[in-house]
Amino acid sequence: MTAPRLDVLCIGNAIVDVIADADDAFLADQSLTKGSMRLIDEDEAVRLYGVMRPGREISGGSAGNTAAGLASFGLKAGFIGQVASDELGDIYRHDVESLGVDFLVPARDDVGATARCLILVTPDAQRTMNTFLGAAQRLEARDIDPARVADAAILYLEGYLWDPAEPRAAMQAAIAASRDAGRKIAFTLSDTFCVDRHRDGFWALINMGKIDILFANEAELAAMTGSDDLDTGLAALSAKVATLVVTRSEHGAVAVRGAERVSIPAEPIERLVDTTGAGDLFAAGFLAGEARGLGLEESLKLGAIAAAEVIQHYGARPEKNLKALAGGLLG
Repeated sequence: MTAPRLDVLCIGNAIVDVIADADDAFLADQSLTKGSMRLIDEDEAVRLYGVMRPGREISGGSAGNTAAGLASFGLKAGFIGQVASDELGDIYRHDVESLGVDFLVPARDDVGATARCLILVTPDAQRTMNTFLGAAQRLEARDIDPARVADAAILYLEGYLWDPAEPRAAMQAAIAASRDAGRKIAFTLSDTFCVDRHRDGFWALINMGKIDILFANEAELAAMTGSDDLDTGLAALSAKVATLVVTRSEHGAVAVRGAERVSIPAEPIERLVDTTGAGDLFAAGFLAGEARGLGLEESLKLGAIAAAEVIQHYGARPEKNLKALAGGLLG
């Protein structure tokens, strides 16, 4: 088998995050549930933006954040996601490529506006997300080049992109190309919102053996398995995938691979600012370890390091060099 050029190819929603401070009273006034994610249309995106406090525009999107984290660890990452030929699309492409990540899909002028997520951060660092998918939901199977997918050791997919039919077909095409090339496939459940909408589809992927590494948090694990008991949920899902990784916020994370089960604590932090992107960056750390052939404990440690960095500032992409923070873990 030819050695792959990319360590990880990430496929997901290309979204520009607009992050603003908010208080509980504002959320209540807007009938928003703190800590939730909802999909909105363009009219609601314009309306909500108009009543928000001034925001910070930062390129985001779950898989895009993971690609940024991988690049910060010094790995070679690629990204597939659809943007429009507009100002936000130009910003997104520039941000991704400036990190050294290969952006593999051209912008289009027939897909509406580039996606954006209006993120309201309350003083307790909880984020309430309002997502207009726009151009991101127009990624198509024809955008997937099997040769480029085969040129990545690991394919990483976000559950958020499973919602619209067109990108779902694109992801399925990528899964087929990756599997045909004998590569590993990683998938994140992304949100309980996604699990509730697509539980049967996610289980079908898992039961057909198409997922090698599955990422979830405790709430998503419970939603998938129907059990709030951590051990029960771990047993149910780990029996179906080669590697299961579950993040537990301040309680750290656990990974199961066959008979091996490893738990680690969360990394200490000075100040919790914004939890946006914590799971995305944890996945970046774990995948960095996986790509380098490290064991579960080392890979979990890298994930914890990346998550701790990103929650201490606004935005879902690292501001510090993650490879430097990892010390000798990556060699």
